[in-house]
Amino acid sequence: MLKTDREIRLRGSRVLLVGLRGLGAEVAKNLILAGVKGLTMLDHELVTEESCRAQFLIPVSNQGQNRAQASLERAQYLNPMVEVKADTDRVETKPDEFFLQFEAVCLTGCSRDLMVRVDQLCVRHNIKVFCGDVFGYHGYMFSDLGQEHNYVEEKPKVVKPKTESNDGPEAKKTKIDPNETTMIKKTACFCSLKLALEVDWTNEKAKSSLKHTPVDYFLLHVLLKFRTDKGRDPHPESFEADAMLLRQIRDDVLEAMGLSSELLPHDFVSYCFSEMAPVCAVVGGVLGQEVVKALSQRDAPHKNFFFFDGMKGSGVVDYFGPK
Repeated sequence: MLKTDREIRLRGSRVLLVGLRGLGAEVAKNLILAGVKGLTMLDHELVTEESCRAQFLIPVSNQGQNRAQASLERAQYLNPMVEVKADTDRVETKPDEFFLQFEAVCLTGCSRDLMVRVDQLCVRHNIKVFCGDVFGYHGYMFSDLGQEHNYVEEKPKVVKPKTESNDGPEAKKTKIDPNETTMIKKTACFCSLKLALEVDWTNEKAKSSLKHTPVDYFLLHVLLKFRTDKGRDPHPESFEADAMLLRQIRDDVLEAMGLSSELLPHDFVSYCFSEMAPVCAVVGGVLGQEVVKALSQRDAPHKNFFFFDGMKGSGVVDYFGPK
């Protein structure tokens, strides 16, 4: 059987996945089953009891081992045709050249500074970049496919009426043939992660879009600042202290943006600790699908954020950057 262009592009792609917690495991599963050429799973952290709760690739008996290495056997078993590798280094220590061997890079559990650095580097070399995280009931993904991402979209074929028809006005109307489709070539332009996170909310244009902006966008700023300041994510064992710090960061971050702290309600801290397995499944499904679409250059991509709120059971796609 002849392979389609989509399959050839996907089968020829190597992907770097950073972070093998619950979300990383979902993304790894989806990419391996989709049939990429190779997947490198990079994670320097060790397996803990908490990390096993939403991470199905790691056997419970592997506590204390490296997370990427502990995930390797089950990941490879999903699809023997995919070259799956484990890398136990810290991503921060990797030189620029390391990232250039991949067609796509997916970052989970990373600091804001690292994500911005890798995004800027990879886009200059036409490498697709994806970021994602799950914080309790909340999750997000971001994609930067560069200034010019080409793809094709399948549309129903439009049948034009015959000019010589004399069967009345209905016969002269354009009709859609549900049994035939045609491929439409399109191009999308993406903004960088840095630009998407540095929106000037004092600008009148930005102010006018504030009511349509998901609250999770501002929650992401708070949680990334917490990760930068503490070198970790909020943890249930230190809930009281972490909740207090999260509220302080919320006030500081939103004040710096020129916005009211009431954008994030007082109880937001109750829903952003640890990883919820169902949220990992939803966000990991969307993230994995977006990587596959970008590599195969098939179907319209999300542009550029996807936010999921498990409390509402809904996802929102939103775009930040030049229109």
